[in-house]
Parts: sequence; C-alpha cells; structure tokens
Amino acid sequence: MQLKNLFADEDAVSPVIGVILMVAITVILAAVIGAFVLGIGGSQTQTPQASWEWSSGSASGTLACDVSVDGSSSGSTFHVTHQGGDELESDNLAIGGTDCTDGNTVNAGTPLQVSDVQSDTTVSLVWKSPSSSDTSILSSYDA
Repeated sequence: MQLKNLFADEDAVSPVIGVILMVAITVILAAVIGAFVLGIGGSQTQTPQASWEWSSGSASGTLACDVSVDGSSSGSTFHVTHQGGDELESDNLAIGGTDCTDGNTVNAGTPLQVSDVQSDTTVSLVWKSPSSSDTSILSSYDA
C-alpha cells in the first residue's frame, strides 16, 4: 500500500451512516404514530379536584354516603362535606377503607358521614378511578 493512494482514496463512510440514521428515524416515527393510532399508551384519568371540610358529630341533610369504619358502635362519628370543586360519584369513593356504594352524586354542600371511628385514627377519603385501578387520597382527618 502506497502512502499516495491513502490520501487519494475518496471513499467515505458518511453515506452509510446517513442511510442508517434515516432508517432509524423512520422506524421511530412509525412506532410513535402506531402507538397513537392503536392507543397503546392508554388514557390517563385525571384525579378530581375538590375541597373538603371535616367536622365532628352527625351530618345534617341528605347523606351521599354513610359508612362505618370499625364496625363496632363504640367510636365517634364525623362527617366530611364537599366544599366545592369537581362533582363526584359516591361509588368512586372510599372512606376509611370502606367503599361508598350509595350511587349518589357528591357536589358542593353534600355531606358524607363516617361513624365508629376510634380515637387516634387517621381517616382518609379516597377516590378510585372508574376506568382503572388508580386511587388518590382526596382528604384525610386525624380523629
């Protein structure tokens, strides 16, 4: 091999690299478009935004949900009232680990009653997504 031929050789690797990059970009774009078309990414359910107020004692008015946390009638009674924000279905709520299955709509001013809460217990109001297994704590109260 002569040194003169080494400098005179004009074959390059850049066309090969260019073709590989174009194929890679095409494959990635096809995968992204396919994921959108087929819905592989799934839809994300938005957690409802609402404010809540906890109070001791029995709630007045029509209850959207009345649950017993402990099952024994020896604990205190509390109620949590929807103060404003998104409207919810009571079937998608759980209080203190007990599902609300009353089938009511919970909107501003609607109380939920929680009875049989033992002292030194934290009671959580949990929203369960109707379309997936996602859950979110909306509010909690230290009894």
